[in-house]
Amino acid sequence: MRSMRFTILGAVLVSSAAAQSAEHKPLRLAIAGLNHGHVSGFLHTAASRKNDVEIVALYDPSADLLAKYAKSSNFPQDMLFTDLAKMLDSARPEAVAAFTDTFAHLEVVEACAPRHIPVMMEKPLSVDMAQARAIQQAADRYRVPVIVNYETTWYPAMPEVWAMFHEQKSAGEIRRMVAETGHSGPKEIGVQPEFLDWLTDPLRNGAGALFDFGCYGADFMTWLMDGKPPLKVTAITQSNKPEIYARVDDDATVLLEYPKAQGVIEASWNWPFDRKDFEVYGQRGSAVTSNRGTTLTVHLPGQHEEIRKPPERIPGEHDAISYFTAVVRGEKQPEGLSSLAVNVVVVQILEAARESARTGRTIAIQP
Repeated sequence: MRSMRFTILGAVLVSSAAAQSAEHKPLRLAIAGLNHGHVSGFLHTAASRKNDVEIVALYDPSADLLAKYAKSSNFPQDMLFTDLAKMLDSARPEAVAAFTDTFAHLEVVEACAPRHIPVMMEKPLSVDMAQARAIQQAADRYRVPVIVNYETTWYPAMPEVWAMFHEQKSAGEIRRMVAETGHSGPKEIGVQPEFLDWLTDPLRNGAGALFDFGCYGADFMTWLMDGKPPLKVTAITQSNKPEIYARVDDDATVLLEYPKAQGVIEASWNWPFDRKDFEVYGQRGSAVTSNRGTTLTVHLPGQHEEIRKPPERIPGEHDAISYFTAVVRGEKQPEGLSSLAVNVVVVQILEAARESARTGRTIAIQP
């Protein structure tokens, strides 16, 4: 299925010299929301890539958060907005990067889509399927790209895993997938207070570790399964640190049943170390990623286990800014791990897992 692959599309032919030159200008990007802790790293990266991206405005309903980031990143007062619609109409960005809580993603898309402004948001897509469908409907109605950013999308090992199972087929059909993701806990690692506030809110986050880190495994497995949802989902969640995480889970295990494969998602705020590791086992071989996707351990029939260093990612597919710019300017169609189609299925899995953990039942996925 071509839409799930890592491929580069040819540059769009344009009729005017002005349009051609626009492709080489920095992407005029507005930031919607500042209470997602990843915004700090994103702004730092953007500041070091002024030839690629220009931050033209920041929105957050909190004047205090706006003042905090204005001071730390030296943004002038006329770039700061507490009204999302006013920011979009005043700054007229080419695109928006959303760093809100997960619940607010729908609000951002519904403001941007009628204005034909593409949106990239931090994972996961939404807190439930009602929101996911509404986002998809807005994107389809206005023909506006919406993509979901995962750190793991840009890991060097990802194209190698795809090629091994979908192009070379050297390991045979996939039979088992395992995702081990998380850290010792958001409070334990010292996330910003405004970030911790909504991560521990079941309404704004969707759950705890289940949504925060379960989404990585669901995304990875949906991508490898060509965008198809599992047949059934079974999950258990635990609260091992109720004195810190009183309202949400801090540990989750999710089992996905496919026609000929199984997936195991281990998402936790209780790991003794940070990790985002993925394992794929086929009929005849396996691939295991580690060290933020910089190491790939491969075992194929008739060969000794081999530890590989995957090559650098190709231009346009090595980081979120480059990829989003190519999508905004029509050089790429959204696909693969960050695509809206895959991420609607991710939310379907997470919602089913939440219900399974609540009821103690296996949840069948409706086609």
